[in-house]
Amino acid sequence: MKKHLSIGLYAFALAALLSGCGGGATTTTTTAAAPATSSAAASTPAESASGTASAPASMSGAVLSVAQSSAGEIVVGDKGLSVYAWTKDTKDAGTSACTAACLTTWPPVTSTTATPTVSGVTGKIGTIPTADGKMQVTINGMPVYYYSKDQAAGDIMGQGVGGLWYLVSPAGEMIKSAPSSSSGY
Repeated sequence: MKKHLSIGLYAFALAALLSGCGGGATTTTTTAAAPATSSAAASTPAESASGTASAPASMSGAVLSVAQSSAGEIVVGDKGLSVYAWTKDTKDAGTSACTAACLTTWPPVTSTTATPTVSGVTGKIGTIPTADGKMQVTINGMPVYYYSKDQAAGDIMGQGVGGLWYLVSPAGEMIKSAPSSSSGY
């Protein structure tokens, strides 16, 4: 009986850890994934002790969600990676100005559907075609990207690169007031 109880407690602890309930920085998600055409209420993950972005405990299958960072609330994508907009893109152009080597440093945020789901993002979500036939996500008509030097949730190394690349707020606006990076594309 004692052996069965130990195995049961171990399995419970493992399940809690895998579901994101294993401790660490406290996060709270107040919304579920919402269709791209609706405005979802903002989620409010707590800022981590280091002051960098912390990803929501569960992405709820959303392509984009919101996390807290030293720059304030920002949009994050897959695995909690920060999302950026480029000032050289033209709103509602239907294409990205980032091509060739630019795409190596700034890979597009893509979706498998023309109506990506979001959690906490209130800007208008859409997609545009990429050169390789994928669907790049847009917020308020602007294509969005990841930064290749951001390797983990909370990294915002692309902020302000070249005075051209900026984090994106949940409303879809470029955040130009956060600390800038001195290197990049």
